[in-house]
Amino acid sequence: MILDPAAIASLYRSHGHVVLRRARTLLGSEADAREVLQEIFTALVRNPDAVRSAGSIVGWLYQATTHHCLNTLRKARTGARLLALLPDDVAAAVVYHHLDGMTHAEVADLLGCSRRQVGYLLERAQGLWDRAEQTA
Repeated sequence: MILDPAAIASLYRSHGHVVLRRARTLLGSEADAREVLQEIFTALVRNPDAVRSAGSIVGWLYQATTHHCLNTLRKARTGARLLALLPDDVAAAVVYHHLDGMTHAEVADLLGCSRRQVGYLLERAQGLWDRAEQTA
């Protein structure tokens, strides 16, 4: 089964609540569930052939939603665990830059260090993140 944009829009209207309910149950957050809903249907728009091998569209939606939510939870758990293990300056740089969207210069001002040091701190965090993902 190949879905065109009109069919995907119809599927969104008829089955979007299934994805939203499943994501809400798994993530425990309405906002996160709504984001997953959008991402699942965006994935269908990008690759409508994805459902071709599925036994049913509803089955594919459940599977895709579950997979996406579990990856979201794994990333959050790994991220929280990693932040807890990071030295304070590294954790602060990560939060300011990645979560708050600050530039290196803004982070440097807050931490009282150079932009180069901020880059070093973020590289250090990235290396630890990469190693944590390999062992997770």
